Amino acid sequence: MLTGRMMDFPLTLTHFLERARSYYAAQEIVSRKPDKSLHRYTYADFHKRVCQLANALTRLGVKPGDRVASLSWNHHQHLEVYFGVPAMGAVMHTLNLRLHPNDLGYIARHAEDTVIVVDRSLLPLVEKFEKAAGSLKHVIVIPDDGPVPEGRLDYEQLLAAESPTFEFPRLDENSAAMLCYTSGTTGNPKGVLFSHRSIVLHTLVCCLPEVLGLKESDTVLAVVPMFHAAAWGLPFDALLTGAKQVLPGPHLDPQSLLELMQNEKVTVAGGVPTIWLGILAQLDREPGKWDLGRMRHMVIGGSAAPPALIDGFRKRHGQNVLHAWGMTEMNPVGTLARLKGDLHTASPETQLDAYASQGYSVPFVETRHVSDTGEILPWDGKAMGELEVRGPMVAASYYGDEGKDRFTKDGWFKTGDVVTIDPAGYLHITDRSKDVIKSGGEWISSVALENALMAHPSVLEAAVFAGRHPKWDERPLAAVVFKPGQEATKAELTAHLEKQFAKWWLPDDILFVTQIPRTSTGKFLKMKLREDYGDHLMKASVAS
Repeated sequence: MLTGRMMDFPLTLTHFLERARSYYAAQEIVSRKPDKSLHRYTYADFHKRVCQLANALTRLGVKPGDRVASLSWNHHQHLEVYFGVPAMGAVMHTLNLRLHPNDLGYIARHAEDTVIVVDRSLLPLVEKFEKAAGSLKHVIVIPDDGPVPEGRLDYEQLLAAESPTFEFPRLDENSAAMLCYTSGTTGNPKGVLFSHRSIVLHTLVCCLPEVLGLKESDTVLAVVPMFHAAAWGLPFDALLTGAKQVLPGPHLDPQSLLELMQNEKVTVAGGVPTIWLGILAQLDREPGKWDLGRMRHMVIGGSAAPPALIDGFRKRHGQNVLHAWGMTEMNPVGTLARLKGDLHTASPETQLDAYASQGYSVPFVETRHVSDTGEILPWDGKAMGELEVRGPMVAASYYGDEGKDRFTKDGWFKTGDVVTIDPAGYLHITDRSKDVIKSGGEWISSVALENALMAHPSVLEAAVFAGRHPKWDERPLAAVVFKPGQEATKAELTAHLEKQFAKWWLPDDILFVTQIPRTSTGKFLKMKLREDYGDHLMKASVAS
């Protein structure tokens, strides 16, 4: 075999740091503090502080391969940890601040974290699981809202004592850079180790014109938490391209986010549907108040976004929404809903169907969907099966070699999403395999029913889940939250659904609730709904 004669140049995050210092030194990083004041500095300042952090961690005994955890909101110090830890050869591990202390203790112990960097406001949470973490040697506190307690290491003091230069080691591109854990809604969270190579490839893919298309003139707002799936890679994308970064801190309410978008002239922002539902409602209440004229696109992911949300932004506020799908196991972006081919000249209804799909695969992500019996299904837009993926940015196993049943013998990862794929390659997620409703042997898509309910003018949020039934085994139930000052009857909502679905698809009951429970990453927690209301139909049957 004749091989190419190219330089052995490792794909590592160190290159991102050096490129930013060399070419984008004056670019800004802006983050909002707990008191809502703004911290501003440049990529040149950022690089110096990353070096100081690497020196400090080395002095504390952190070695290549050691896990350094963070428990922080999105801000500039967290960004420093994001890059300083992997660039020195250690492994950055993001802890989810919305988890229960018992879960955090399990994850920190499982990851064998040796150091944790934590916001002072979140230190009480660390103190609840610190002993359970096992191998934790140092707790470094970021003084975000006051002085660091005696006996704890002060992040700013540690950095101030160190040199602003650091000799970053030449790393193997396949060495681990980041450790992220899944949400664990169906069992213990599982760890996914991202290599330097996978993060670099993911970043290059995301920056392509037909994906996110980032460039130096962009201003990127990562609303998605940095503790969730590497913030979808947005910090890496922005640093590589030299884009300005805006980090919201703990202030994720619609008004605070809209102020940041307007004042910092944000061009690209990413967040989960629940964030964007709140922003759309705020824009609808006060149209014209905020100038979002610089916004190129809003990226929505994490769970399926209802078409009414996408259509509302596009029609009422002139905003371009990019619907993305991915998983922690995929580094995480897998597909993006952009128009291609004849869709550019299609009807608005056809275009909305494409925009509201999960889109088609980004480069180097291959997809297929299979039936219950393992048959590979056709891309006909009708056949429904579990989505499987493979590619150089997809995990080959979990940390600790757990969850082997999620990986097929022929090298595919089983996502747990039930989908159809149309002839153009657009994915349409109909459910998670654990959420699909099987009534009398037939599948009912909870996502399709939710989307239809959230298209009703009075409905803010809706979650559809399986309720146990004495005859049909499972039947759909709906939990609905109304918009402020709005309401509708069950009969009105059912009539709204009857226009789109067969009668046997319609929910057997609609529950009016003040809030739908959420996972730690903002997704609807249907497991909790099933726990609370799963026997609702059985009780009603007995009562009748």
